[in-house]
Amino acid sequence: MTKQIIRTDRAPRAIGTYSQAVRVRDTVYLSGQIPLVPETMELVAGGMDAQIRRVFDNLSAVTRAANGSLADIVKLNIFLTDLNDFALVNQVMAEYFQEPYPARAAIGVAALPKGAAIEMDGVMVLDD
Repeated sequence: MTKQIIRTDRAPRAIGTYSQAVRVRDTVYLSGQIPLVPETMELVAGGMDAQIRRVFDNLSAVTRAANGSLADIVKLNIFLTDLNDFALVNQVMAEYFQEPYPARAAIGVAALPKGAAIEMDGVMVLDD
């Protein structure tokens, strides 16, 4: 098994002992993204809408670095500190994804790194 580490400066650098993504054959495992601005490594300014968009933008940058796109995501996990934001996530997600949508989970959590309100990770499959 050959692992390819995916890195891009267009998404936040890892803040721990992990890679932004790892590719094994045609599958890419995307590490969790929180709404950090890549250039400053600070949380994006604004409310929940801005945080959701920043996370999708960060995920998109990593998928592009792996020679794919958000459309290649087959499984998306969403972690929220407030499940009342679920409807807003759906609304914003509809701007970034088209049918067929990926499989998905939304999980309520007590806290996320750096005080973020949302984190997403996923799995994408690429055509070789």
